[in-house]
Amino acid sequence: MSRIGKLPITVPNGVTVEKRDGNVIFVKGPKGELSLSVHELMNVEIKDNEITVIRSADNKQNRSLHGLSRMLIANMIEGVTKGFEKRLEIQGVGYRAAIQGRKAVLSLGFSHPIEYNPPEGVTIAVDQDKKNIIIVSGYNKQLVGEAAAKIRSFRKPEPYKGKGIRYENEYVQRKAGKAAGKE
Repeated sequence: MSRIGKLPITVPNGVTVEKRDGNVIFVKGPKGELSLSVHELMNVEIKDNEITVIRSADNKQNRSLHGLSRMLIANMIEGVTKGFEKRLEIQGVGYRAAIQGRKAVLSLGFSHPIEYNPPEGVTIAVDQDKKNIIIVSGYNKQLVGEAAAKIRSFRKPEPYKGKGIRYENEYVQRKAGKAAGKE
């Protein structure tokens, strides 16, 4: 049995979970509302303030879907209560970020600033203490991760000087520069 899939999910106060149209789960909380269509091989049971995911058989596909389905529902509940956050760090001389309304304006050493409009449900902020930290937050874990990856893709960290956008605790392996040749 899946160690992750067999764990029950507790529903906190202020969150409503409904099962509609077969296996479509709707989660509504203080931060927003999310829905998920669970695979038909999985059975989702909602009793009291607890959700359990039960698989129909014990084959490989069902075992892999069991833990996945449980974690997707758990992430939905965590998202509508606490939310998710990714922090990006900008390194490089003259590299900076600013927020204009909802969009982020990034100066990354190109001839023009890059403007990024985040998807609905995702907010972008710049840390007030450290101006080189971009905070991407929202209630949908997938959208937060996609928005952070999109921002990082504008200028990935390069291995020689380490300039670019990286996740806050990301390690970038540095390479040695070209050595001076002997003549």
